[in-house]
Amino acid sequence: MKSAKGSLPVYLQIAETLVRDVAAGRLIDGEKLPPERDMAKNLGIAVGTLRKTLGELESRGLLERIQGSGNYIRAINDPQSVYALFRLELIEGGGLPTAEILSVSRETKDPTLPSFGTSLEGHRIRRLRRIGGKVAAIEEIWLDGAYVDSIVAEDLSESLYLYYRTKLNLWIAKAEDYIDLGRVPDWKPAAFGPATGDLLPHILRISHSHDGQKAEVSHTWYDHTVARYVSRLR
Repeated sequence: MKSAKGSLPVYLQIAETLVRDVAAGRLIDGEKLPPERDMAKNLGIAVGTLRKTLGELESRGLLERIQGSGNYIRAINDPQSVYALFRLELIEGGGLPTAEILSVSRETKDPTLPSFGTSLEGHRIRRLRRIGGKVAAIEEIWLDGAYVDSIVAEDLSESLYLYYRTKLNLWIAKAEDYIDLGRVPDWKPAAFGPATGDLLPHILRISHSHDGQKAEVSHTWYDHTVARYVSRLR
């Protein structure tokens, strides 16, 4: 298993997958994980990489390592996931989100968008989303143009919010999601199964920065035969 350019390191990919499995209830509090060598073999990674994953989970409070006994899941309310605000999961639960950039451009803001930011222009990012390797959604994200002059697709990471934090010093602190039905846009890639014009579950998200500003607005259309929207209240 290798990391593609812009993706999370392999040990973090595995950690995030396990975090989402805990959130989905596929791994429960107190559950004992398989022996490290067996687990590494099943995941197709080196034992050293797995141990980095387990160390990451332990640092987040999600794992208890008992000498001579094994590794045990500890479910907590705030797992500090890179994908904490990503609400789509596979129908069967969990699944690691990945993103394929379709296009990045600086445009005059679409007048149909809710008002956000201070610039008349925004960075329009279109992506195809997979969850656990399955094509699940398409996205159109608009970031206010005041945060950066230009964005190069090759610089974007798997998680836009991680890119915002590390490259733009922009922290997305909260988001409002409005869910309805929307028609699949004509720019959808061939890999996305539903046809242009089909009615699908649609999410309009307004994202707020750490200083309270509306920094980003996005549209997501997702294939309800593959994924579902999940919001857990704890």
